[in-house]
Amino acid sequence: MIESLSQAVSGFVKTLWIIGFVVCLAVTPLPAQKKKKSSDDEGLILPPVAKDKKKKKNENVTQTLPPPLELPLAVVAETDRLAFEVSPLSAKGLLSQQTRDALKVLMRGNHGTVVKLRAFVAGSGDLRRVGEIAAEVFSEKHLPLPVLSVVQVGALPLEGAQVVIESTLVEKRSVNPNGVAFVSGQAGTGLDDALSKLKAVLQTGHLELEDVLRTTCYISSLDTENGVANRLTEAFHSAAVNYVQTQREPVGPAAECEAVARLHDPPAAMAVLGKGERYSQMALVHNPKLVITGTQLAFGSQANDIDLAFGRLQKMLAQFNSSLSATVMSHIYLMSPSMSEKFEADRAKFFSSETPPASTILPFEGLPSLDATLGLDVIAVAQN
Repeated sequence: MIESLSQAVSGFVKTLWIIGFVVCLAVTPLPAQKKKKSSDDEGLILPPVAKDKKKKKNENVTQTLPPPLELPLAVVAETDRLAFEVSPLSAKGLLSQQTRDALKVLMRGNHGTVVKLRAFVAGSGDLRRVGEIAAEVFSEKHLPLPVLSVVQVGALPLEGAQVVIESTLVEKRSVNPNGVAFVSGQAGTGLDDALSKLKAVLQTGHLELEDVLRTTCYISSLDTENGVANRLTEAFHSAAVNYVQTQREPVGPAAECEAVARLHDPPAAMAVLGKGERYSQMALVHNPKLVITGTQLAFGSQANDIDLAFGRLQKMLAQFNSSLSATVMSHIYLMSPSMSEKFEADRAKFFSSETPPASTILPFEGLPSLDATLGLDVIAVAQN
């Protein structure tokens, strides 16, 4: 019994020793392990980061379009080198395209420098586009900008045509050594009557229809005048010929034709023939240089409104050493026949009474500004 008790005690002691050994192992710290740095991106595969490309310098700079080019108000041209052309009619496209096409033909066909454009526009297109396009086309070719007159007419001879352009240019050589004659619009009961009167005026200066460099005929109604193109071609063999219907509805006169002709003999001085109270039938010019203007507009029907337009022209001519009293040819584009009498009375204050200019004054359909009551452009002698 005692032996059994002794074995039990020995087993108990062994059990306690084992328990103590295990406890010692549990409380004894293990060798330190290196801690990993935690990261929210642990386990993720991130794409490579591309370097920012260098931004262009002007990426955030606001682009400002240059202002549209403005045509000059007046230019100087040599009298003995003046020449004239008229653009062909076209029904292709609308006003903008036809204007560009007409200008390209005029620029391709001439041998000198274009100094003046006069555009007759039919239809409802914006007349201001003609000037904008002219400035673009000439600047693209690096050519001097011409002066411009734009008038809206009732109709052109070709259906679908919206513009015809007359060009005044300066040739590279002398083509009018004795000078030129400017002939006022000659009104008639029809085209044949107007041409007959034009021929009579030319003969007072010892000139014939063959001497004409350019003629423009204003017709009241193209429908009532048959074969206009053929009759004008037969009358003027080598001239630049143009004709338009001035207003949509027929107005008087039935026809009126003006002209520029080459002189055979130089006049002793600037001379006028068939002098009337306010204008002459023809002005003979041998002056070396002329000042050619674009159109000045008048707004309103009072005398003061017309005076303002004349005043602007006077200041413009003064910059080129000229004046209204030195005018040799004037064109007046009226918006109503009633403005004619008011203008006739007013222009006597500005034009020379001794040598009044040749002149054409007619009612037209419109001008570049809807508020304009008349337009006025002149050709004047440049003083030495």
